[in-house]
Amino acid sequence: MNDTELNGKTYSDRKIMDRVAAVGVFGNILLTAVKMAAGIAGHSGAMVSDAAHSLSDVFATFIAWIGTRIAGKRADRSHPYGHERFEVVASMILGVILLVTAVSIGMAGITKIAAGHYGDLPVPGRVALAAAVISIAAKEGMFWYTRHYAKIIDSQAFMADAWHHRSDALSSVGSLIGIGGAMLGYPVMDPVASVIICLFILKVSYDILLKALQNILDTSCPAEYEERLREYISSCPGVGRLDLLRTRMFGNKIYIDAEIAVDGEMPLRDAHEIAEQVHDGVEKSFENVKHIMIHVNPL
Repeated sequence: MNDTELNGKTYSDRKIMDRVAAVGVFGNILLTAVKMAAGIAGHSGAMVSDAAHSLSDVFATFIAWIGTRIAGKRADRSHPYGHERFEVVASMILGVILLVTAVSIGMAGITKIAAGHYGDLPVPGRVALAAAVISIAAKEGMFWYTRHYAKIIDSQAFMADAWHHRSDALSSVGSLIGIGGAMLGYPVMDPVASVIICLFILKVSYDILLKALQNILDTSCPAEYEERLREYISSCPGVGRLDLLRTRMFGNKIYIDAEIAVDGEMPLRDAHEIAEQVHDGVEKSFENVKHIMIHVNPL
């Protein structure tokens, strides 16, 4: 784990993760209780669905915390390349939780719409409307808070958790629209809001799962990143040519394989020194590079 300076003080990444997780868990427990009570008291199925989403956020934050904890462990005999992929696994679990939550909320809304008899649907009360407004403000704040620290400690799992918060804020926007529409004389708007919430959550789930899948399948880095690498390595003293460059993402870290060509008449010790300079320079100058393997070819 690294140390990070914040507001003139130094914190370990582990302490930052613990603080962000604590805010996420306790904030979501409180919101779940408020939404569930408001949904039941205010006769709003959309708000009850929103409460279920907030409850899923409690588990999501806990999983993100566990994943980053394991990912930060040192390499060992069983995992000589480190544990970074555990954070990707945590992101995938978060994506699946969102997917299941979205489907369950969407099915509940569709069932009510298909049943018809909209006049029999209860009209939500003002308490449900107030809860939706509170939820939007609280979850948007939690999104920016978690996103800020996820960037600082470079955590994919906590970034996924931040977007989980944003999806909950969007859910509450859907609840607000549905509850408001039902109070204005359109009771069908409440279950319609549940379906809208479902679509928002599905989009976030898709994005999280896609990124996690890319990382776990050793996807190469973006073209711009590789171009910067090529230019840097090619410009290093003693490098006559860059013959091969391969990159792969390993969790939130990057592994690189490169082949450089140097003067074939050069002593082995000098060629090795050039390769070491390239190795150290890349690992120092490029973000998230965990290791670069360099092979030397004669020019």
